[in-house]
Amino acid sequence: MALRILSLNVWGGKLYDALMPYLLAAAPDVLCLQEVVRTPAVPVPWLTYRDGETILPQRTNLFDEIRALFPEHDAIFAPAAGGLLHGEDGTSFPSQFGLATLVHRSFSIIGQSLDFVHGRFSDEDWGAHPRPRNAHCLRLVDQRDGGTLTIAQMHGLRDPAGKHDTPARTAQAKALVRLIERTRQKDDRLVVCGDFNVLPSSITFEALGELGLRDLVTERGHADTRTSHYQKTPRFADYLLVTPQVDVVDFQVVAEPEVSDHRALVLDMR
Repeated sequence: MALRILSLNVWGGKLYDALMPYLLAAAPDVLCLQEVVRTPAVPVPWLTYRDGETILPQRTNLFDEIRALFPEHDAIFAPAAGGLLHGEDGTSFPSQFGLATLVHRSFSIIGQSLDFVHGRFSDEDWGAHPRPRNAHCLRLVDQRDGGTLTIAQMHGLRDPAGKHDTPARTAQAKALVRLIERTRQKDDRLVVCGDFNVLPSSITFEALGELGLRDLVTERGHADTRTSHYQKTPRFADYLLVTPQVDVVDFQVVAEPEVSDHRALVLDMR
């Protein structure tokens, strides 16, 4: 039986009404989600993120709602930063933003590493640009066949100057490799995914290549991982890499439905 992994930047749940039924219908065994919002004990469903000219609606408790959607999965929230979200009446609420990883309980989590690949946790106004970014790495046992698998996801730093390599992005790539090496055992199948915020020519892929990883997005000719809700170029942001031990049954860069300004990446593997 194939294992399904879904990686997606959920854009703070802005397209919530399309996002939730899509996630449920996709029926992934493992969800690797970026830009997930959590605002505990706030009853209103929507708040607003403001940063200069950037104003975005945010689903107030998106993490808890996704966790409730998948009751047979274990769910982990890993905040990268915290700050204020704003209500229509002018009130403000402390919130957090980061990664969510959900794993079906037919897979046992036997190891994990979580750390920052850029900056450090900030609970003050979301942190300075480029803001803190983290990565999460899990080692799993498939209870169906006893096979082991390591999965890592990262939300790479966003630089207002663009997606080209910088010293910070070089350091980020090295930090991600160290995180994987802390978790993965020699014979594990390895999958690395997420919104890397880099170009296909990035040193990131050279660093990950040292672990035997190859990127399925560019290898299979996909030139666009964004949806119509994103109007800029270049249109690369999201990647999914595998080692030779991974038997790729199917791989999709999902154009429809549009559930974010990013496309979902879906891997079926053995």
